[in-house]
Amino acid sequence: MRQNFLRLVGAMAVFALGLGYARAAADDYAFQLVQTRIKKGQSFADVRLVHKPDGKLVGDAIIFATRLDMAPDDMESMTSAIELTQSPEPGLYRFKVDLTDEGRWRMSIAAKIQGETGTLQGRLILQATP
Repeated sequence: MRQNFLRLVGAMAVFALGLGYARAAADDYAFQLVQTRIKKGQSFADVRLVHKPDGKLVGDAIIFATRLDMAPDDMESMTSAIELTQSPEPGLYRFKVDLTDEGRWRMSIAAKIQGETGTLQGRLILQATP
């Protein structure tokens, strides 16, 4: 009986450690804008995906959700086109964006990282200039 109890406690500890790792896995990565200021109109926004502990770029993420809106300027309902395009190099993700107005735009990105559990979500702020 005692041996079964110890096995159960051990299994629960391993499970709890696994949960902690799963929660921390997405926190080990971050999206970073290469340029925060982009001219108004159709352009490209380059985003790095960085593994924070070692600073290495991650090139095999699967981007599955994107959104571009003017939430930082209290206009979340004002959205515009965003499209993932061909990456110029590993670890760099290029998005075609249409910044229809001057002001601050929020890029929301969701991705799965190969070999990691959980979903990485990033919110980046672009400044559309004249």
